[in-house]
Amino acid sequence: MKLWSGRFKKETDSLMDDFNASIRFDSRMYRQDILGSAAHVRMLGECGIISSADAQLIRKALFEILDDIEKGKIEFDVAAEDIHMNIENILIDRIGQVGKKLHTGRSRNDQVALDFRMFLRDEIKAIKALLIDLESILLKLSENNLDTIMPGYTHLQRAQPITLAHHLMAYFQMFRRDIERLNDCYRRMNVMPLGSGALASTTYPINRMMVAEELEFERITENSLDGVSDRDFAIELASCLSIIMVHLSRFSEEIILWSSLEFGFIELDDAYSTGSSIMPQKKNPDAAELVRGKSGRVFGSLMSLLTVMKGLPLAYNKDMQEDKEAMFDAVDTVKGCLMVFNRMLDTMKINKSCMLNAAKGGFTNATDLADYLVKKGVPFRDSHEIVGKMVAYCIEKKIALEDLTLEEMQNFSGHISNDVYDEISLDACVNGRRVPGGPAAESILVSIKSGKAFLDEQKK
Repeated sequence: MKLWSGRFKKETDSLMDDFNASIRFDSRMYRQDILGSAAHVRMLGECGIISSADAQLIRKALFEILDDIEKGKIEFDVAAEDIHMNIENILIDRIGQVGKKLHTGRSRNDQVALDFRMFLRDEIKAIKALLIDLESILLKLSENNLDTIMPGYTHLQRAQPITLAHHLMAYFQMFRRDIERLNDCYRRMNVMPLGSGALASTTYPINRMMVAEELEFERITENSLDGVSDRDFAIELASCLSIIMVHLSRFSEEIILWSSLEFGFIELDDAYSTGSSIMPQKKNPDAAELVRGKSGRVFGSLMSLLTVMKGLPLAYNKDMQEDKEAMFDAVDTVKGCLMVFNRMLDTMKINKSCMLNAAKGGFTNATDLADYLVKKGVPFRDSHEIVGKMVAYCIEKKIALEDLTLEEMQNFSGHISNDVYDEISLDACVNGRRVPGGPAAESILVSIKSGKAFLDEQKK
């Protein structure tokens, strides 16, 4: 018999039972549900709403149920609909009438809002730990590649020389913002809704702050209607996860390009590559491709949540049951992608000579030659035109700018002297850019130091 069946004269259809039930997916919130119920019943006892003896008995039985679930001794029943009523049914089976007092002063509406917030808090911590791991790998790789010169790109065309460290630290900044967004999301999520009841709170003299403190919530919700109908915290997290996946997908795209024969900048470890069923020579970057592809799943979860919530009146509506599967899939996908991506990145081999040769081609030092002329007194727009003509000349001759003789250079501008070759060397092009945030080694070291301090703070 269902715990809400009193006003009904007939059983629900078995098809409706299956359609209505959420136990298939919300069973993963069993721990949060039990911890929330244990805190709630302790408060009921201390506030004198139920006897202390009953509260202690229920609390003890709840933790025994938790232990049995984790030992695989309990099977959930789809007829009980969800994790909340499954656990309450098990409790009543074990301790009888006293178990029926657990739900005093609360509704499934505020109960599920509580469980969902607690579950997603834990998931934020897990995802943040994986991001910190990724950031640590990026710092290590950057420190080891301060002098690994490579071409920087715009429009996927070689643009100016940078270092691999500079490139990797750009991703460090992206994932740093992701961590900061998760911190902000956690703060807004860490608000305790229990006590909101179905929508209008309760007439029992409950102590919401007591429950909030036991469950480590920073504060309580201030409006009971909002407490049960709010899913902003889930939408915000889905947005944060979507941005993480954008960053992982962009990075994966570059990994895919870099590992191709056309680039040859890196080689992925065999453990994070796959082969072809027909072409014996193939080594495919499937890990990176899957990360790139799975971004769509997470974006879809965000769109699903937005669509579910956009037309709902206050307060709770059954549509909101659809929030769980979307969020569960999103967090599982992001965690899975980060775990594989981190190991893939940490084990890849870097072809420094190939990166250097690529930087030598494509006239990546052209801007520095233009700047050289500016320092000699030539207006930038004129120097830009002069160097453009020099590049066209080099393309005809199939040589690099630094391969031009001094006489050839002076045919384009009399301001050029023998010191030009030092100015347009790749090392000078990179390390001359000492502006904060630039690719010079000293600038990157400052960024790495800042990054390490940030991670140390996040680990506290």
